[in-house]
Amino acid sequence: MSEEPSSLVLRPDSGNAGKRLDSFLSESIAGWSRARLQRLIDGGDVLVNGSQSRSSYKVRESDEIEVELTEITASRFEPENIPLDIVFEDEYLLVINKPAGMIVHPGAGVDHGTLANAVAYHFGFRSSDFGPDDGDEQPTIDTLKSRIGLVHRLDKDTSGLIVVAKNEEIHDALSEQFQNREVEKSYVALVHGDIRENSGKIDRPIARDRRNRLKMAVSQTGRSALTLWRVKQRFGKFTLLDVDIKTGRTHQIRVHLASLNHPIVGDAIYNEGRDNNVADIPVRQAIQGLGRFFLHAQKLSFTHPKSGERLTFTAELASELNGFLYILNAG
Repeated sequence: MSEEPSSLVLRPDSGNAGKRLDSFLSESIAGWSRARLQRLIDGGDVLVNGSQSRSSYKVRESDEIEVELTEITASRFEPENIPLDIVFEDEYLLVINKPAGMIVHPGAGVDHGTLANAVAYHFGFRSSDFGPDDGDEQPTIDTLKSRIGLVHRLDKDTSGLIVVAKNEEIHDALSEQFQNREVEKSYVALVHGDIRENSGKIDRPIARDRRNRLKMAVSQTGRSALTLWRVKQRFGKFTLLDVDIKTGRTHQIRVHLASLNHPIVGDAIYNEGRDNNVADIPVRQAIQGLGRFFLHAQKLSFTHPKSGERLTFTAELASELNGFLYILNAG
């Protein structure tokens, strides 16, 4: 596994003009099936002349196509006996309170210690259950997530609630609820600055940052993204927010709040050094001591695929986040 995704730049010649984008890529990139490449296109990892496109796009001789080969195989995946904070469990699904610092599923350079490793062990899987498929390819991370029942994700340093399905039927039903925006996801975020309004919405598309492909950015060529927020508590130079997301784009809350010039406390990737410029020395030291950013998935609500009952779960703030708020209140 490489530490970073491989990057390619392709330019179709006259013989390829008019082909579908996914067909052109499958013919041009050895070892990558058309289905896997379609997932990259859908995920925003393929840009045509700097913009996201569709698999059906007909390539032109003048096009410049950038491809990030982000998908990796699960050839080294092993179930691991890692304790889980289980909020709810029945024969169909599992709701977990994920701690900050835990990655949800394996990725480039990470093949152990993830929530997927822990859930696979909890479900009684063996490492042999994740061997090669009947075809020539190793199972991809996308396939692994489906087998284990991972329906959605949280960033490594985001704590809070996540739901896991126990079979394919439940996985598909929950995935459909997410796609239809029937799942309610509420977060608590602490941001830099005193936001003037008491509530608002951010309706700005998000795409990969062209200057840093490991980041996301607000971009008119990106996918639609909607975030709702309201003030929960004010601390002068910081504001605690309740945040609801109506779409599930990568880094959505972090990117959207940063676009308002109110980045999340502790988020070194998107707050451009704001943490280090806090004038109050004890508060600045407390931020450095957090070891994470201040974002917590506090509430999750969905319809149980079998019973039809509407289920709502909440998870209190992690102790380190409550401790930081204590410092702000004391100040």
